[in-house]
Amino acid sequence: MNSLEELRNIPVNTGGNGSLLLRSVAGVQMGTAVGEYDRYNMQRQVTLTANVVGEDLGTTSRKISEALAKVSVPSARVTLNVRGQIAPMTQMLDSLRSGLALAVVVIFLLLAANFQSLKLSFVVISTVPAVIAGVALALWLTGTTLNLQSFVGAIMAVGVAVANAILLVTFAERARMAGATAQAAAVEGARSRLRPILMTSLAMIAGMMPMAIGLGEGGEQSAPLGRAVVGGLVAATLATLAVLPAIFALVQARAGRQSASLDPYDAESSRYLPDSRSAPAAR
Repeated sequence: MNSLEELRNIPVNTGGNGSLLLRSVAGVQMGTAVGEYDRYNMQRQVTLTANVVGEDLGTTSRKISEALAKVSVPSARVTLNVRGQIAPMTQMLDSLRSGLALAVVVIFLLLAANFQSLKLSFVVISTVPAVIAGVALALWLTGTTLNLQSFVGAIMAVGVAVANAILLVTFAERARMAGATAQAAAVEGARSRLRPILMTSLAMIAGMMPMAIGLGEGGEQSAPLGRAVVGGLVAATLATLAVLPAIFALVQARAGRQSASLDPYDAESSRYLPDSRSAPAAR
C-alpha cells in the first residue's frame, strides 16, 4: 500500500455473489490514534522520562518545577506528578531541615535548664548562624551540592560549635558572678578557654581534611561531609572567640548576680536554707 487511494480500492466481500470496493462502504482518511495506554492505580497516565547529565539532581528538580509552573493544565481531570528520585530527595531534605531545626530548639531548652537563663541560652545558640554560613561558604567554594552527607556534616559542626560556646559562656558567667563586669568576664572567658577551644576545633578540622579532599577510593561520596564540617568549624571557631564574647557582654551587661535557682539545697539560691542539707539525715 503506497497511498490512500489504493486502500480505498480494496474489494470487500459482501456475502453475496459480488463485491464492492472499500470506498463504497467506508470513509478512509489520515488520522492518529493512541498506540498504547499506560495506567497507574487504574488511572491513565502519560509518562515523560529523561536522564540527568552534567548537573545535580537538585538543579534538575528546580528546572522541572519551573517548567511545570509555566504549563497550563488542560483540564481539571488532569494532574501533574513528579516521580523518580526527585520525590525521595525532596522528602529527605525536608526531614533533615526539620531535624536540624528541632535539634537547635532542644539544645536551647536544655541550655535554659542548665544555665537557668534564657539569655545565656541565646548567647550559646548565637553561634549556629555562623556554622550554617561557614558550611554554605565551604560548599559554594568547592562546588559541592547540598546533600545527605553535607547535611550530616553541618549537624556535626553545630554540635562541636555549641560545645565550644558552652565552655566559653560557662567560664565567662562564672567570672561575672565572682564580681567582674560583663566585658571583663567575656574577655576572661575567651582568654581562659582559648587553648581548649582551639585544640578541639583544630583536631576536628585536621581529622576531616583527608575526607574533605576526597582521598581514597570512593572519597568523592563522603567529601561533602568533610567539607561541611571544615567550613562550619572554621567559621564557628572565629565566631566563638571573636563575636561570642561581645554578644555575652552585651546581653549580660545589666544582668544581676543573684542565682535564679529555687533549690533550697543550692548555696547560691535565694531560697537556700543553711540547715537544709542536714534535714533529710535528721529524719
